[in-house]
Amino acid sequence: MRLNHETAAQLSASVERPGYDPAAQACGIVHFGIGAFHRAHQAVYTDDAMAAGDRDWRIIGVSLRSPDVAQQLNPQDGLYTLVERTSDAFAMRSIGAVARVIVAPDAPGEVIAAIASPDTHIVSFTVTEKGYVRRADGTLDTDNPAIAADMAGQGAPRTIYGFLAAGLAQRQASGLTGITLLSCDNLADNGRQLNGLVQSYLQAVDPALADWFARHCRCPGTMVDRIVPAMTADDRAWVAEQIGLADEGAIITERFCQWVIENDFAGPRPRWDVVGAQLVGDVRPYEAAKLRMLNGAHSALAYLGLDARHDFVHEAVADPAIRPLIETIMREEAAATLDPDSGIDTAAYADMLLERFANSALQHRLMQIAMDGSQKIPQRWLEPLAINQAAGRASPATLTALAAWCRHVRGDLRPVDDPEAARLAELWKVHGAAGIVEALFGAQGMFGATWTADKASRGQISELLL
Repeated sequence: MRLNHETAAQLSASVERPGYDPAAQACGIVHFGIGAFHRAHQAVYTDDAMAAGDRDWRIIGVSLRSPDVAQQLNPQDGLYTLVERTSDAFAMRSIGAVARVIVAPDAPGEVIAAIASPDTHIVSFTVTEKGYVRRADGTLDTDNPAIAADMAGQGAPRTIYGFLAAGLAQRQASGLTGITLLSCDNLADNGRQLNGLVQSYLQAVDPALADWFARHCRCPGTMVDRIVPAMTADDRAWVAEQIGLADEGAIITERFCQWVIENDFAGPRPRWDVVGAQLVGDVRPYEAAKLRMLNGAHSALAYLGLDARHDFVHEAVADPAIRPLIETIMREEAAATLDPDSGIDTAAYADMLLERFANSALQHRLMQIAMDGSQKIPQRWLEPLAINQAAGRASPATLTALAAWCRHVRGDLRPVDDPEAARLAELWKVHGAAGIVEALFGAQGMFGATWTADKASRGQISELLL
C-alpha cells in the first residue's frame, strides 16, 4: 500500500506527522526543480513554518523535463517521508508542504497560471548551475536553442525565463503585485545573478515588463546547505519497512541543515526565520565560505576519490592519500580567500564539514557530486585560485584537484555527465596533455575569463596530467 492522504493514518507511530492539515492550505510558492534537495531543505522549512502557525504556503513543484518526481509525489498527494540519519540513529517525519508537481512540457499553461495566481508570492529555484543557461562569463546564453526559441515565442516556454516572462506578464496585466524570485542554487551572488539574467531576458522580449519587474519584484540572495544523496531502490525498500507503507518520494539526509536568506522580499513570505533560517543583510560571506570550503572540498573529494576507485564521500575523506589535500583546500587555500571580518570561524567550520563528510549512513555517491563540473568549478575552485594568485599565494591542493577534474573530463576513465562534455572531449582530442591546460585556463582558454593560470600553475597541472 502506498502513502497518500487516505493511508497516512496507517504510518508507523515512529513517523512524526505534519503539525497542520495539508489539504486545508492554499499554495503560495511555485518551485522550479523539485528534486531531492528542495524536498530535504526549503520544503522542510516551509513545512515547519506552517506547523508553527503560518498558512497557505504549500508548494507547487515544477519539473522542466523529467516526469519522475511527479510520478513519485502526485499519487501520494504530495506527501513524502524525510529521514534524518546518522551512523547510529535516525528520525522520520512526514512532510506535507508539497501540494503537487507539474511536468512543464505536458502542462505549460498550468505552470504559467501558477506563477500568475494571486496566491503566489514566491517563485523559487533549485535548477542546478546549468539550469540558468549562462555563458562562461555569466551572461545569459541567448544562442542556446531553448532560450532562442523562448525569446522568439516559438511554442510553449521551455526555460525558467520563458515561463517567468509569461507568468509575470499575466500578473502585470491583472494589476497584481510583484513576487519574490528566490534562487537556492550554488551560484556566487545567486540573487543578483538571477536578477541580472531575468532582466536580460525581459529587456530582449518585453522592455515594459522588464521595467515592471525592476519596480515590483525582488531577488534576494541565499545560501543553502544540506547533504542529500540520491535515493536508491534499496533506500526506498528500507524506508517502506520502517514506515509501513510504500513511499516513492522518500528522502534520506543528514541532521544538519542551514539556510541564510537576504532579507529583501517583494511581499509576504513564510516565517522561515522562526524555524531556523537566518535572515541577514548580506548573504555573501556565508555563500563564499560554503561554495569554497564545503562545495570546493566536495568536488575535490569527487574527482580525487573516483581516481582512487572510491564510490562514496565517506570512503574518500577517510583515504590517507586524499584527506590531507581536502584539509589543505578548506583550512588554508579556501579559507585564505574569505573576508577575515565576516565573523566565520573557518577552523570550526572545517571541523564540522569533515565530520559531516565522514557520515557513512548517507552513502553519498562521488559520481553524483562529479556531475556538471564545468558549471561548478568556476565558483568552487577558479575564483579562489584567482584571488590567491593575485595575492601571491600558491594553491597546490586545489590545483591537484583541478588536474583530477581535467583527467575526468577527458572521457576515457568513466562516463562524463556534463553539459560541456562533448566540447571538453574535443579540446582534449585537439590539444592533448601538452596543450589542454592552456586550452582550458590560458588567457583565451575556455575558463580564462574566471582564472588565467600563471606559469607555475600551468606547470603543476600539466605535470599531473602526463
